[in-house]
Amino acid sequence: MSKKMVVTQPRPYIMNSGSGQWTSDICDCLDDLPQCCLTFWCLPCFECKTAHEAGECVCLPLLDGFGLIPPIGTSLRVSIRQRYGIEGTICNDCVYACCCGPCSWCQIAREIKTRANPITFVSMAS
Repeated sequence: MSKKMVVTQPRPYIMNSGSGQWTSDICDCLDDLPQCCLTFWCLPCFECKTAHEAGECVCLPLLDGFGLIPPIGTSLRVSIRQRYGIEGTICNDCVYACCCGPCSWCQIAREIKTRANPITFVSMAS
């Protein structure tokens, strides 16, 4: 009786979820209700939590309150865009950080959460 030895294993087909766009819109804050509530009730806490999740210093967002243009919100938004290959301009990032600060922070947090596990197994190819 002869035994067959399997030399190769089936390999999964891997699809990356990176598309060059944000995975959610700037106004989709209610898509993640716990984050939305934390942003509404305690924005500084939420900013520090999001900065930590992005790998930045926890205290940096507290500096945003000292100027007309929030430098940390703008720079973190640019950093996340570059990290995930999202298209956009620093001008747009600045406008979002100035005019829609809490929504911008929510979008950044959703992006980090969504892209934390970017590989999706689609099918098994033999």
